[in-house]
Amino acid sequence: MEIFNIVIAGVGGQGVLMASKVLAESALASGMDVKQNEVHGMAQRGGSVISFVRIGDQVFSPVVMPGSADILISFEPLEALRYVHYLKPGGKLVYNKATINPSTVASGLATYPKDVEEQIARACGNSHGIDALAVAQKAGNAKAVNMVMVGSVMKSLPLDAQIIEGVVRELSKDKGVEVNLKALAGGAAA
Repeated sequence: MEIFNIVIAGVGGQGVLMASKVLAESALASGMDVKQNEVHGMAQRGGSVISFVRIGDQVFSPVVMPGSADILISFEPLEALRYVHYLKPGGKLVYNKATINPSTVASGLATYPKDVEEQIARACGNSHGIDALAVAQKAGNAKAVNMVMVGSVMKSLPLDAQIIEGVVRELSKDKGVEVNLKALAGGAAA
């Protein structure tokens, strides 16, 4: 199998790293080689967080190069726009439509673009926005947005959905298992 590159982007506290762990552990459980890398220096302060997951028969580096990602999963629209350059031509972008003001906007130093979704559509012809927050709330917990986003791309991954569900069950450790599984299913349906 050729290497399949996934980029996950969001804001600190949204569960980007947990989503990345679910995908990496699912690849391992599938018998694939996987490398994972993340940048989360500002994660606890609401800053930008990005994670790479690379899956294949043999993967040597954890870094996804710009222009080579098969999928970009973004937990926030502005983060989707910030990292869309990682997608390869024809790559798929799925993003959560719920906005979170970055620190520069919250402090009044910048303005959140009103046309962010139009900019995303112009930057990526294969982009899909979903209301992941509403799906997570319906599943029982607004914090389950990360599992909604994983579910939203399951059909596009070289991984079996049952394996992903098993990994979510294992990593949840009885805490929020049912909510996470509902969020995963809700994301798949979205």
